[in-house]
Amino acid sequence: MPPSTPIPIPVPAIEWLWVPIVLWAAFAQTARNAAQRSLVAQAGTLGATLARFLYGLPFAAAWVLVLHALPGRPAVPAFSGSYFAWLMLGAASQLAATACLLAAMKQRNFVVGVAYSKTDALQVAVFATLFLRELPGGWTLLAMALATTGVVLLSLPQKPGATTGRDWAGSAALWGLASGAGFALSAVGYRGAALALPDASAWVSGAWGVLWAQAAQTVVLGGWLAVRSPQALRATATAWRASILAGLAGALASLGWFTAFALTTAANVRTLGLAEVVFSYLVSRRLLSEKLVPLEQAGLLLVTAGLLAMVASL
Repeated sequence: MPPSTPIPIPVPAIEWLWVPIVLWAAFAQTARNAAQRSLVAQAGTLGATLARFLYGLPFAAAWVLVLHALPGRPAVPAFSGSYFAWLMLGAASQLAATACLLAAMKQRNFVVGVAYSKTDALQVAVFATLFLRELPGGWTLLAMALATTGVVLLSLPQKPGATTGRDWAGSAALWGLASGAGFALSAVGYRGAALALPDASAWVSGAWGVLWAQAAQTVVLGGWLAVRSPQALRATATAWRASILAGLAGALASLGWFTAFALTTAANVRTLGLAEVVFSYLVSRRLLSEKLVPLEQAGLLLVTAGLLAMVASL
């Protein structure tokens, strides 16, 4: 059962430490997405997702060992049934969200589904309020609204008339909303797991959370692919260099996200985490020399305004 009130977690003296951690996670996730591009072409989206979990496990395990080898040797947390319930909610919701996003992308007007999937930051506010009793403040809600609007604009098709009113209420829209809900529940689940370890530091909580979650996701997704798409498994093994790179970047990103969830609310983390969108566009413009059209410029401006509003609320 969800706690009626948030459980306090020991945090460093610097209350805003979660800000650079989230920005780091967003940057590492941008690198992970870039590393996964070649894998998607060879192993498909689910195969590339598995590579991120499977090849990230050794790095997550190494970080756990490093933390417990430090002077003072922090004790292994006392994991409870509540902890694993929250963590598995997060891990399962993340996989379900990926599956729903794939289903949305298979629809005729998949851009509608992708746009709706970007509402996860707003949905986090709803689920966190319901399950964790963490009601976002006014500045956070404003930041969410601005940044989410910007992300949706960036997801829209650039050709006028590419979508109709019916498309925005069709099956692609439903799959997109389901995907956003899955990612939102994932954030809430991981935040709930961190709250269930009140005696662990944020670093230890984050490290163990990544290790347990990715181990479970590797078993579930790996088993699914072994039965339904064994060629995807072979592709990730063949492209082991790209898989290791994706796993490393994914592990670094996940360690940042999970540590941040132990330091602040899920709404704060997911809202500031939209900085990934800014990083992605900076990379595409720098490396791929892509020019932004007016709609994309407006979207990027709104995302930036939302991030500034988030920082202003601290």
